[in-house]
Amino acid sequence: QVQLVESGGGLVQAGGSLRLSCAASTSIFSARFMRWYRQAPGKQREWVAYIRDGGVTNYRDSVKGRFTISRDNAKNTIDLQLNSLKPEDTAVYYCNVLISANDYWGQGTQVTVSS
Repeated sequence: QVQLVESGGGLVQAGGSLRLSCAASTSIFSARFMRWYRQAPGKQREWVAYIRDGGVTNYRDSVKGRFTISRDNAKNTIDLQLNSLKPEDTAVYYCNVLISANDYWGQGTQVTVSS
């Protein structure tokens, strides 16, 4: 069983930055996919970014050029740098890890962007 704990959320003005971190309770070295999702009030959860084994990254169009996902196998963390934040980025952000065909989720961290 893998426990994931997100941190780093908060309230920020439009144009500001935040750095989210997801700490895993065990090694993520073998994880094939590590993703960040978000869920805004009244909306479905949506994928934001992933980094897979080999370091390949991908982002949803609305965050390309503003968000950066990274992983640190030594620290067992997956980070998401959020720059140039917009009010529409307001959501609860969740990290997700796929290890041996098992999906693990964190509890989420709130990001609120004021206009």
